[in-house]
Amino acid sequence: MRILIAAAGSRGDVAPYTGLGAELRRAGYDVALATNETFAPLVRAAGLEFRSLPAGTRTSGGVTDRRELMRTAAAFVTELGRGFADAVAGGTDLLLLSTTTAPLGWHLAEATGTPSLGVYLQPTAPTGDFPAVVTGSRSLGRLANRAGGRFALRMADRVYAQAVLDLRQRLQLPPATASATRRRRDGAGWPVLHGFSTALVPRPADWRTGLEVVGNWWPHSDAAQRLPQDLEDFLRAGPRPVLVGFGSMAGGDGERLSAIAVRALRRAGLRGILQAGSAGLVADDDDVLTVG
Repeated sequence: MRILIAAAGSRGDVAPYTGLGAELRRAGYDVALATNETFAPLVRAAGLEFRSLPAGTRTSGGVTDRRELMRTAAAFVTELGRGFADAVAGGTDLLLLSTTTAPLGWHLAEATGTPSLGVYLQPTAPTGDFPAVVTGSRSLGRLANRAGGRFALRMADRVYAQAVLDLRQRLQLPPATASATRRRRDGAGWPVLHGFSTALVPRPADWRTGLEVVGNWWPHSDAAQRLPQDLEDFLRAGPRPVLVGFGSMAGGDGERLSAIAVRALRRAGLRGILQAGSAGLVADDDDVLTVG
């Protein structure tokens, strides 16, 4: 069986799928990972076939205006949609779609008859248990949380609207909106596996059948590769530390977040490692190490 994993975004949106792909390959499947050219070395280092997707790396961490964020996201997915069909055409028996690629991949699955399922790194289905993760808001109660989750999905539909119209026209499919396609998939019980731990986010009891939380997909790593010497020395110098990082998020807010992280670690009596990330976290503290 030929499995194609399609993922797009920043490094954190892609790297976990190298570990998932490597495990599938070890189980005897032919696995390709379609993503941006930037991550081709990660894909090939995991022993997977690389297929190129046209969208550049998503770097919206410094964008704070909501309208500008929507425009940036829409431009990203429109670019992504233009080359998605070419990646699938390389031969695919099963299509695994990430959060960012699923709203486009559904139409390719429809056009080609290729079975598909979701492999998400974030919970996107509305639930009363917590607010929509993309809003960053606090819980407002079960009814409001669910309403906020539905609103977040409608906003995502708007982001994908033009890309979906263009892609369906190219695939010679009858017109269908992004929102109608999503509702049809949900109504059919389209399966989604979520690659995070229930210790972090327990599976909501009000989720529909077919939405499962299956545990972390760790990025592929070479067992022979060594950590930088300063990190090895720090790990040996005391109790196990806590890692603090925000990946590609929180750009330009590093000074404030660094101070909060160090203050929290001190209050908890813990050693820490700050991963600089796009926020530029940094600390000058004997019990806190900053890494790239």
